[in-house]
Parts: sequence; C-alpha cells; structure tokens
Amino acid sequence: MLGNFDFDVISRSWVYLFQTGMLFTLQLTALAMVGGILLGTLLAMMRMSSNRALSLLAGSYVNLIRSIPLVLVIFWFYFLVPYIAAWVIGAAEPVKVGGFSSALITFIMFEAAYYCEIMRSGIQSIPRGQVWAGQALGMNYWQCMGNIVLPQAFRNMIPVLLTQTIVLFQDVSLVYVLSIPDFVGAASKVAQRDGRLVEMYTFVAVVYFVLCYSLSALVKRLHQRVAIIR
Repeated sequence: MLGNFDFDVISRSWVYLFQTGMLFTLQLTALAMVGGILLGTLLAMMRMSSNRALSLLAGSYVNLIRSIPLVLVIFWFYFLVPYIAAWVIGAAEPVKVGGFSSALITFIMFEAAYYCEIMRSGIQSIPRGQVWAGQALGMNYWQCMGNIVLPQAFRNMIPVLLTQTIVLFQDVSLVYVLSIPDFVGAASKVAQRDGRLVEMYTFVAVVYFVLCYSLSALVKRLHQRVAIIR
C-alpha cells in the first residue's frame, strides 16, 4: 500500500490547503469562539437569573441545542437563515447570506450552549461570600459580576474554554457537507481532481492530530499552572 502512496500530490498541494482551507478553518473557529463565549456568557447569566422566565428560556435553548446533532443544525441554518433574514427585513425573496456567514451563525448559536454551561459552572465556583462582600461595599449585581466574579471565573475556566475551542476547531470540518472550502473541503477537491483520496485524507488526519494533540498538551500545562495559582 505504501508503495503506491503518492507523496508528490501532498507536496504540490499543501500550500493551497493551508492558505485556503486552513485559513478559512482558523477564521471560522476564532470568530465562532468569540461569538459563542459572548452569547454563552449571556445565556449563563440568564440561566442563573432570579427571573423565572429568563431562566426557563435560556435553559430550554441550551437543552434543545445540546440534544440536536451539529450536522443537522448546520443544514437547518444554511437553508433557513436566508428565509428568516427575508422575514425580518420584509424582503420578498430569500436573502443571500453566503456559506461563511451561515456557518458562522450556526457555530455561534451551537457552541454558545456549551460555553454557557462552562461559564455557569465557573461562575458558581466563586464563593457567594465575595458577592455579598461586594454588595456590602455598595456594588450592584452587575458591578459585582463584572468586577469580582467574572474575572476570577474566567481564570478558572480558561483550560475548559480552550478545550471546548479545540472541539470547535474539529467540528468546523463539518462545513464540508455544504461544499465550503475549509481544510477538509479543500483537501477533498484536490483528492477528487487527482484521484488520490487516501493520500489527501491521510494528510488531513495527520495535520489535525498534530495540531489538536499539541494544543491539548498546552491546555494541560496551563491547567496545571492555574491549579497551582489557585
């Protein structure tokens, strides 16, 4: 098998794969991470709110999203977002959203449910006495959260947030089903063009393994350092 393995197809195409495919994957991962953390933080605050309606709404959203396969959510948003956008702005025809925008919305909405639970656990790990101390100094609820609770919670949650981001990086490869040129999609085009599926998909697997394993090792070291600080 290795005797028929064509390394030349990899040497000819790796620049294209990284400049086009990997760049797209990293951009989508970074933007989805930022958006997911922001929306996830808002959902976590809603879930812990004393307002029963807000808590129920956020909890229902999180449970719904976490119970649906990601690939199904990708298809839903890809086909429904143009019609939803047209309904919002009152357009007669579906709005052309584009593959990247649709994928970005999908991953922000999906990952927010997971970041929400991470944020909620981190916030709840901070002793309530610190909130009471802030209130005794005259701070309101939002001031206590912004100045006391969230900075400590974020420090505690950094390893878990980064671990979830690695999972997100892997999940981005699912946009391949929409024929979007991410790293896997770009490799698939080369594989179909040159008839070298084994070589290209093996190369993709090696790249993902090296990147994810290295990042996981860094997260493990960071977790140990944070644990020492705490």
